[in-house]
Amino acid sequence: QVQFVESGGGLVQPGGSLRLSCAASGFTFSVTAMSWYRQAPGKERELVAAMAYFGGCTRYADSVKGRFTISRDNTENTVYLQMNSLKPEDTAAYYCNAGLFGPKYDSWGQGTQVTVSS
Repeated sequence: QVQFVESGGGLVQPGGSLRLSCAASGFTFSVTAMSWYRQAPGKERELVAAMAYFGGCTRYADSVKGRFTISRDNTENTVYLQMNSLKPEDTAAYYCNAGLFGPKYDSWGQGTQVTVSS
């Protein structure tokens, strides 16, 4: 079955950086677009970044453009999210899924918590 395992979150000060990882399985990763989402307490889950399977097409939420970078390793079935210049408003649980314009699968991983605070 489809599985996503996110990792790399933590507590970081404003202006700091984190790199999230998501190991995916249960589908053909190398030909599937991948994406990152986040959900803050009391808010709906939102798309943060997405990347086509060939890596040449990416899209980002306006709030993270220029600060976050999505990348992937098709040999490891892993997608990454490099987050720089973190702000308190980036605090959320971060999840990955397949798809470029919305989640392809109903199943979600446990997520990884990112907390930006001084």
